[in-house]
Amino acid sequence: QVQLVESGGGSVQAGGSLRLSCAASGNIDSIATMGWYRQAPGNQRELVATITIRDNINYADSVKGRSTISRDNAKNTVYLQMNSLKPEDMAVYYCYAAGVRSGPLYTDYWGKGTLVTVSS
Repeated sequence: QVQLVESGGGSVQAGGSLRLSCAASGNIDSIATMGWYRQAPGNQRELVATITIRDNINYADSVKGRSTISRDNAKNTVYLQMNSLKPEDMAVYYCYAAGVRSGPLYTDYWGKGTLVTVSS
């Protein structure tokens, strides 16, 4: 079994920064794509950013230019640096790992989420 554990959420004022981390642990040979999604109250879960094992990156337009995603393949960890945070960035942020290879099996996993609160 594979677990994703997020950290780094918290409360900041508008204009501030946060760095989220997500470490995957368990029986892992490789992870094709890691990323972050978020869900604000009353809204659907939406993409924030993803990064493939070959460092192909995709950002949501809402965070482009303010956020940087990176990963450490040796540690099976993905990071999200968020700057110039806005109240509309407030949400629960979920880590996502797609194409997690464990022997012959490929599976997708979600973390439990970490809350980001931005006050104006």
